[in-house]
Amino acid sequence: MDERDFLYVVTTDKAFDDAVVSVLQAIEKKGWTVFGIYDVRERLAAKGFKQQPLKIIEFCNAKAAHAMLSQNRLVSACMPCRINVLQEIDGVHLVAMRPSAMTGFFQGLDAQAAQVVENDVRQIMDDAR
Repeated sequence: MDERDFLYVVTTDKAFDDAVVSVLQAIEKKGWTVFGIYDVRERLAAKGFKQQPLKIIEFCNAKAAHAMLSQNRLVSACMPCRINVLQEIDGVHLVAMRPSAMTGFFQGLDAQAAQVVENDVRQIMDDAR
């Protein structure tokens, strides 16, 4: 399995902080709820480690979460959805796990339901790009 089978990655021309704001706006526009934002660079710097900017944005859609949890509660290990905003040498990237990939790991997950969630996540990322 290639990482692209598991991840959806887009590149943006936006500056890092602008990309974070764009992701948050796209999540809100789609009607999903932001649960939290983790500044990984800041947390590691507090321990003396240097990293390029990296923020993890956790977000959820209650209806989709309920549907997935009703099929297999172990899927909670991959919840809530996350979009990581990464500053790399070649630019800023938005990275998310493809929910459709979970159907290969968790018994009983409806592939169509996972694809609907994936379509929303991809749209959020494409709109934020």
